[in-house]
Amino acid sequence: MTGTTKGTKSTKGTKSSRAATRSGGRTVRAAAVAGCIALALSACGSTKDTAAGSGGSGGDGTGKVGVILPLLTSPFWQSYNDYVPKMAKSEGVDALKTVNSNSDPSQQITDINNQLNQGVKGLVVAPLDSAAVAAGLDQAERKGVPVVAVDVAPEKGKVAMVVRANNVAYGEKACDYLGGQVKSGKVVQIMGDLASVNGRDRSKAFRDCVKKKYPKLKVLEIPAKWESDTAASKLDTLLNANPDIKGIYMQAGGVYLAPTLQTLKAKGLLKKAGAAGHISIVSNDGIPQEFDAIRKGQIDATVSQPADSYAKYGMYYIKAAMKGKTFKPGPTDHDSTIVKLPNGILEDQLPAPLVTKENVDDPKLWGNTVK
Repeated sequence: MTGTTKGTKSTKGTKSSRAATRSGGRTVRAAAVAGCIALALSACGSTKDTAAGSGGSGGDGTGKVGVILPLLTSPFWQSYNDYVPKMAKSEGVDALKTVNSNSDPSQQITDINNQLNQGVKGLVVAPLDSAAVAAGLDQAERKGVPVVAVDVAPEKGKVAMVVRANNVAYGEKACDYLGGQVKSGKVVQIMGDLASVNGRDRSKAFRDCVKKKYPKLKVLEIPAKWESDTAASKLDTLLNANPDIKGIYMQAGGVYLAPTLQTLKAKGLLKKAGAAGHISIVSNDGIPQEFDAIRKGQIDATVSQPADSYAKYGMYYIKAAMKGKTFKPGPTDHDSTIVKLPNGILEDQLPAPLVTKENVDDPKLWGNTVK
């Protein structure tokens, strides 16, 4: 399930080392589902039919839907890619084969335009750059095609809904976990791309939480842009100057897990949890590889970013938008909350649980359902 799915477009200028965050993956809470709409309960993230609602045309929800991925070099996005056709079928969406933008924001705009030129009636896009994606969103709006953003909220532009986990909570959960494990000393956060709202949210939340709640910890930072090679080289340099590091926060396990473990092993610093000298490590994503690392005692925890729910509610919301439906802020019937962002965009913030050795074998975690 974590292999690259067939039929995904390959584009020039592939940057195989850059694995987009969001894999990090990644929180946006998913809003009201069909039953909630039928009841039209505002307390359930209610919706209403409008002819121009959320960019839709008040149609019947039929037509081709384009699905654009940020990259396929991360196990998280590979899993999301595998979920897309399954969730499209279950939600009654006629989705085209996914398109891979290969970590290139400019290519993503081209991909959006290409899909629009093919006459799609809806788009589900996982933005690479929160600001740059606006150009593609503007093109879609001019053609009257609704868009649902997955994993990353755009800074501007029109979307029917953002399906995302609460990335501020990612950073705070990582902070609280490490703060409980490491009482004093140096901890590192390997950051994502700060051109992405995900990277900014996680970085600031972690930094602010440590400063407020765990003042005996000193945060060292590695800006790694969701690139595994960058993470490895900068972590190696940092460890040479700071061999006494006690904790690491990886903002995207799909990108940073392997290089981090390899770097620690090469320096003789990869100690099993509970052993003397163990460096406490918490991650983001919830991929099977992280779960295996938790079981082996190589890392201690991760925040599970819901790849399955990203695909499910991406399809749910685009179908609703194509029917011209709109949504309101409020709790949903699938354990999430729709919130209004400062720029006016609605975001369904999906739950993202902390996973440790105590619950790593929970069969409800999506990372335990893929092979």
